[in-house]
Amino acid sequence: MTAVLVACAHGTRFEEGRVVIRALLDMLRATAPDGVEVHEAYVDVHEPYVTDVVAAARERTDDVVIVPLLLSTGYHTEVDLVEAAGGLPIAPALGPHPVLAEILADRVREAGAAPDDTVVLAAAGSTRPGAVVDVERMAELLADAGITAPVIAAYAAASEPRIDAAVAAARAEGRRTVAASYVLAPGHFSRVIERADADATTAPIGADPRLAEVVWERWRAARSARSLA
Repeated sequence: MTAVLVACAHGTRFEEGRVVIRALLDMLRATAPDGVEVHEAYVDVHEPYVTDVVAAARERTDDVVIVPLLLSTGYHTEVDLVEAAGGLPIAPALGPHPVLAEILADRVREAGAAPDDTVVLAAAGSTRPGAVVDVERMAELLADAGITAPVIAAYAAASEPRIDAAVAAARAEGRRTVAASYVLAPGHFSRVIERADADATTAPIGADPRLAEVVWERWRAARSARSLA
C-alpha cells in the first residue's frame, strides 16, 4: 500500500523562497523509502493548500502523515494543521533538533564569528508560547554544536526581544554581532533579519541535505506512534 508524506510549508509570495522549498521537496523525493510518496502542501499564501492535499491523499490511502516544514511550533502546527489533518498523524515541527543546530553552527562559523561576538539566533516569532520555548532550546543546542560565543534568541515579530533590538544591545556593549537566520527560506522574515544590520548575517537554512534527515526522522516517529496507538 502506498504511504504518503504530506510535506507542508508555510507558503511565500517570494519566488526565491518557493525555489528553496521545491529543492527540499526534490531531496525528499530522492531519499524517500520505497513505496512512499512526497506530496507538496502549504498552510497559507498559495496552493496547493494542505487541506486539499490531505483530502486527495485520503482518497488513495490511509497511510498519510503530515510533516510541517516549519522550524518551531506555533499557530499553524497547533491549529491549522490539526484542522486539516482530521485525525491523521502530524509530526512535530522540524526544530528544535541537533541537526538544525549543526547546520546553523556551520553557517555561523562560515560568517566568521569569534568567541567574543554575540550570536543572535534570529527566528520568525509567534504568539504561541511553545514557539519561544522551541527557539530558546535551539539556542542551547547551538552551544552543544560548538558555538562558544554567547547566543541570544530574538524574533522578527510577535515575541521579544526583537532582532534589531538584540543587535543594538550587543553593539552598545561593544560586541560584534552575527545574526543566525533561523528561517527555512528567503522571504519576508529573512528580509527583516537582514534589515537588523548585524555585522554578519547568515543565509536561511535552505535545502541543506541534512534537513531531509530531520524530515524523515519526524515522519517515521509520527507514523510509528500511529501504529502503536
